[in-house]
Amino acid sequence: MAWIRDWRPDDPAFWAASGRTVARRNLIFSIFAEHLGFTLWTVWSIVAVKLGAYKFSTDQLFWIVALPNLVGSALRIPYTFGPARYGGRNFTVASALLLLIPAVLLAVAVNDPATPYWMFLVIAATAGLGGGNFASSMANITYFYPQAKQGSALGLNAAGGNIGVSSVQLVMPLVIGGFGLAAAGLFWVPFIVAAAAGAYFFMDNLSSAKAEPREMARAAGDPQTWVMSVLYIGTFGSFIGYSTAFPLLIKSQFAERADLITLAFLGPLVGSLIRPVGGWLSDRLGGATVTLWNFVAMAGAVLLVYAGLAQHNFVLFFAAYMLLIGTAGVGNGSTYRMIPAIFRAKAVAGIEPGTDEYEEAVRVGKRDASAAIGFISAIGAFGGFFINRGFGTSIASTGGAGAAIAAFAIFYAICCALTWFCYLRTVGHRLAPSLAAARV
Repeated sequence: MAWIRDWRPDDPAFWAASGRTVARRNLIFSIFAEHLGFTLWTVWSIVAVKLGAYKFSTDQLFWIVALPNLVGSALRIPYTFGPARYGGRNFTVASALLLLIPAVLLAVAVNDPATPYWMFLVIAATAGLGGGNFASSMANITYFYPQAKQGSALGLNAAGGNIGVSSVQLVMPLVIGGFGLAAAGLFWVPFIVAAAAGAYFFMDNLSSAKAEPREMARAAGDPQTWVMSVLYIGTFGSFIGYSTAFPLLIKSQFAERADLITLAFLGPLVGSLIRPVGGWLSDRLGGATVTLWNFVAMAGAVLLVYAGLAQHNFVLFFAAYMLLIGTAGVGNGSTYRMIPAIFRAKAVAGIEPGTDEYEEAVRVGKRDASAAIGFISAIGAFGGFFINRGFGTSIASTGGAGAAIAAFAIFYAICCALTWFCYLRTVGHRLAPSLAAARV
């Protein structure tokens, strides 16, 4: 087994001699496997719009799209501990091979006209296995890179996964059109096998990787973790929710423009590529400031989406929806940037810089932030379920998406208030000086 016993990425000599090469190799194959995880996680966003022969209602179809988000979000917490418990290489091989389950079952379901609706729900739920891959991949790559280089490495890893939402919406209409609906599952089988083989032959296990469930449990008891979880529902949850709902929303609200569903891939592509901009702006303006104004922009964008739907104006709807997913992508970067700054500020509050106590507090802050990120990323992903169910329930109850959009706008207003109250106000806030200094 490829276990590395001596791993010192923060040692400059070790990193230059061999560490960088090993870390980069593991990152490449981690991105490959994680990208496939996102594609299988979100493949039903396209398949659902092709199930017309089954005569499912729009609400039933939104349930099919929503369930992978629900299951994938729940799996992120246990998947976080997988690489440290079983080895990064071993867990990547196993988690990649598990993707064969949703891929093959999808093909089986759509090949039988008698497949009942409940079976579609069960099979769609198995696609949630791909959603857990993000957590294990991010945790694994964290162990390989020195602290100073983790930001760029994790950014590449996250972007490589997020783009999977776009690639599946770009490729699947072509594959389905050429080879039939079953190909939406079978198409991925050779890529899954290749990812598992690549991980087996080219990735490594680190004996130094540590999994501390108690630290995540402690982070779950911190109010800051829950505040950031709500904000992350508003950013990443919005990104994955709007991305997966996009094709079905076009079909249900603009049936005469169903041929333009092929353009849905542009939303998650823009949201993925613009994510680093949120981090870049946060480094210059402060994460909380960027997040606050980004939620204002998201509220405005979702109201423009409503205007496009109310006027039955596809051009306005499409442009506003692209803006909405794009701002969700910016928010992904800004909220992710806030988490380590918040926990560092909490840890060092009231301690004199330059002392041994201060350095220890910094280490505690990094540890707490790492544990909190795993929890926050899991809770935030549930937003994808809420958005799809919001659209489905609204359309079933009122015939349109207006009620859901109103609820989303109200939620973004709450996120604005929460961001200001917890991180930007200067009166009556015990941590205000520390948070301001850290540019949270």
